[in-house]
Amino acid sequence: MKKPLFLSSSFMPMKGDARLDNVGNVDEARGLFLNSRHGNLDYLLKKRYCWMNEFISQSQLGFEIGSGAGLSKFYIDNKNLILTDYSDCSWLDQKVDALNLPYADSSYDFIIESNVLHHLAFPSKFFSEAYRVLKPGGVILIQDVWGSFLLRALLRIFKTEGYSYSVDVYSKSTSSCDELNLWAGNNVIPNILFEDIDRLERETGFQLAKFEFSECFIFPLSGGVTSKISVPEIPVFFLNLVDLIDKVLVKVAPNIFALQVKAVLRKPH
Repeated sequence: MKKPLFLSSSFMPMKGDARLDNVGNVDEARGLFLNSRHGNLDYLLKKRYCWMNEFISQSQLGFEIGSGAGLSKFYIDNKNLILTDYSDCSWLDQKVDALNLPYADSSYDFIIESNVLHHLAFPSKFFSEAYRVLKPGGVILIQDVWGSFLLRALLRIFKTEGYSYSVDVYSKSTSSCDELNLWAGNNVIPNILFEDIDRLERETGFQLAKFEFSECFIFPLSGGVTSKISVPEIPVFFLNLVDLIDKVLVKVAPNIFALQVKAVLRKPH
């Protein structure tokens, strides 16, 4: 892909450089959410998960990879949802490696991926496994970062994660981010994938059924999901106004303002 003009050089901060609190501490993040249900964060998570319900029925079977703090169950309207992660947290249903899924072929209707794709050392392995375990017509529901100018600037300021355009996201032998650090992130992996849809569909076998930019100021106003910064709770009417401004900004100039992207990849019938 063509690199952007500004802040395009690789940036990979060292572990411990982050300027935010609780980076990667899902226990703390879950505890804070359950104890306070901070309105700003609740608003953000509704935006990130509730749209997925359009593609899920009550009778379908599905699982989420990289569930982290396990907050999706508060927003996904499906009692069959299985929470998985490569950790042993008590609220998770199964410990699962997203690159080596322990499920039978054509056994699930949907897979949820929320801000995990950019952490995968080998995205192509995940897509291969997802294609294998999904039924014909099954979907991957993706909510992930978008490496806009604003996101790259924020990453350089707060040093929570990094990015590099100099990777082959379709390689199954050369990693796209640090495979020894589960919290390492290459925040332009979604850009590389979705800026060439023809190649994405050709390489993975999936068909793109939805693609939409989202989030600008509403993300930092949430205070963060796991990485935290203190923010005051804001009335919903003001959050709605910010969300409206965000929608305009990401529509007009997504590669400057958009911090996230929503996408659906469907396995052909």
